Amino acid sequence: MQVTQAIAEILKQEGVKFIIGYPVNPIIEAAAIADIRTIIVRQERVGLHMADAVSRLSSGDDIGVFVMQHGPGAENAFGGVAQAYSESVPLLVIPAGYQRRLAHYYPNFNSTLNMQHVTKSAEPVTMGKALPEVMRRAFWQLRNGRGGPVLVEVPLDVFREDVGDFNYVPSYKARSTPDPESVNEVAAVLASAERPVIYAGQGVHYAKAWDALKTLAETWQIPVTTSLEGKSAFPEDHPLALGSGGRAIPKPVHEFLQDADVILGIGCSFALTAFGVQMPKGKTIIHATLDAKDLNKDVPAQHVLLGDAKLTLESLNTALEGHPKDAVVARADVPAQIAAIKADWLETWMPKLTSNAAPISPYRVIWELKQRVDPENTVITHDAGSPRDQLSPFWESTRPLSYIGWGKTTQLGYGLGLAMGAKLARPEALCINVWGDAAIGFTGMDFETAVRERIPILSILFNNFSMAIELPIMQVATEKYRSTDISGHYADMAKAFGGYGERITDPDEITAAIERGIAATERGQPALLEFITEQELAISTF
Repeated sequence: MQVTQAIAEILKQEGVKFIIGYPVNPIIEAAAIADIRTIIVRQERVGLHMADAVSRLSSGDDIGVFVMQHGPGAENAFGGVAQAYSESVPLLVIPAGYQRRLAHYYPNFNSTLNMQHVTKSAEPVTMGKALPEVMRRAFWQLRNGRGGPVLVEVPLDVFREDVGDFNYVPSYKARSTPDPESVNEVAAVLASAERPVIYAGQGVHYAKAWDALKTLAETWQIPVTTSLEGKSAFPEDHPLALGSGGRAIPKPVHEFLQDADVILGIGCSFALTAFGVQMPKGKTIIHATLDAKDLNKDVPAQHVLLGDAKLTLESLNTALEGHPKDAVVARADVPAQIAAIKADWLETWMPKLTSNAAPISPYRVIWELKQRVDPENTVITHDAGSPRDQLSPFWESTRPLSYIGWGKTTQLGYGLGLAMGAKLARPEALCINVWGDAAIGFTGMDFETAVRERIPILSILFNNFSMAIELPIMQVATEKYRSTDISGHYADMAKAFGGYGERITDPDEITAAIERGIAATERGQPALLEFITEQELAISTF
């Protein structure tokens, strides 16, 4: 068996459902022959974003795979790999490489060397018979420990080599639990806390720890907030839900974190970024994470729990059973406090959320969209900048993995690929990306991929003919330097590609347009709704 066919066989044994790629790479053809669905994109970065979502929507059980050609294909893919690395997403990247005699000298791009700092591991296949062990190591890294992209580079002259005695044993997942003494110590701290708050990250998703998190919150009457990556780990219509925080946050998140005496971070890194909630100082921090390198890196922690989020929460729930619940009784009015703060906050935003002005308020579109979808059967994501900050505080996610949040390196155009990958993973769901006219300039051509590959997503586009988030920076140079003024008729673009496209300028047409767009996706047609919006700069911060 040649290397190409052996790779396809290994991917099948590992349960891979989709190969996303950009020609030329012989793995694409081999996968198609092996009955693995192949999806060809218009650019490498979008394909990696799609693979990213495939992994996320299955909590890493189904591994997203992207393959590309050597040289320029691998070079173009770098940004997408870096994005997955910053968001700790497990995906397999298999670039072709230059022939072994050419792979290590200028100017040839060597993926193994150049991507080792944006991958969890990067290894070349140096000979055909080494393939099974290289792939075994790759999938073990993908299924265990902190998530991240894993790269296997296949030189062009290795593809045709014989593997020899082919014998492959598929990988599996191993989980670790924290030190029992540390669990007991943390249980005592939580049981005696007066105003604890839980901060949940995406580790809750990968561990499928949703029920254990809910049990802890409800049993001990502890309010819960999440990172953007962890959003939907706790139902946001729950009386103890504070909402999710990024650069923009709901008021309950700010109020309860500021007032907390103990903050339990579970399945999170506490990484300091411009797009995450900053932990207030002077709090007792309990940091529960899978990766020791996160501990005491950005936020000093007085107590640590190292292990799988589900096992950690289950152990903590058990350890708490013997503690008196005096503090729980004292916190009986927490749901009422949350509801009051949320109502007050929403009241201040209601003029924007229900605005009838034209150009249309992006907040009005978000509010109407929220009313028109079934949250239990919807997966939504956003792009960088304004769409992220406008959507994330106001969108309530009620089902795990119904929101794909992100925000560390914030690549423009990320949301389109995420929505397409989500639709591959959850074909029964309405999959939505919300983006702006700057983001569509980066990846908009791949709306054609959605049409050609029959991936019926709903794209909500805010077109304000500018890079709105940059306006304050550029105002002083408006007369001489019009760099943030951009334009385009993107609904026509969608129609030219064979999708459903509609441009909406009248706020009274928002609801009907959304319904028409959803109906198009139900017919199997990707839809792009282009809303002509005002240059909105206000976001929910405190």
